[in-house]
Parts: sequence; C-alpha cells; structure tokens
Amino acid sequence: MAEKNQIQGEGNYDAAREYQKEQHEFAKRGDIGRKAREAEEALEGPEAEELDRARRETGEGKTHPGA
Repeated sequence: MAEKNQIQGEGNYDAAREYQKEQHEFAKRGDIGRKAREAEEALEGPEAEELDRARRETGEGKTHPGA
C-alpha cells in the first residue's frame, strides 16, 4: 500500500497493480470460458431484467440502489 506521503495522482497505482495482477491470475486459472457461460446464463435467466436495468443505470452515471 502507498505510504502517507506518496502521491497517487489521478489514479491509485497500487490498486491498479493489484487489479492487474488479479486479472492475470484469473486468466491463468482458465476460468474465463466458465465465467462467460455463467454470465450468458444470467443474462438469459430470471435476473436478466435486473441486470439490464443496472447496466443502463450505470451507463447513465447513476448508482445502483443496492450498491
């Protein structure tokens, strides 16, 4: 984590590095195809309407009520 006097600027470099590291680890585990199928099923299942509403709201800059 960044020290108190370390400038992070426009972004948080520590968080960005951690996010990128986790994304690379996820890709190496090979879960991508399974997660893509889960997402497709969710978009076609009972939660499809809620997911679509959340997508539209976040695209408009609104926050989701449950967040």
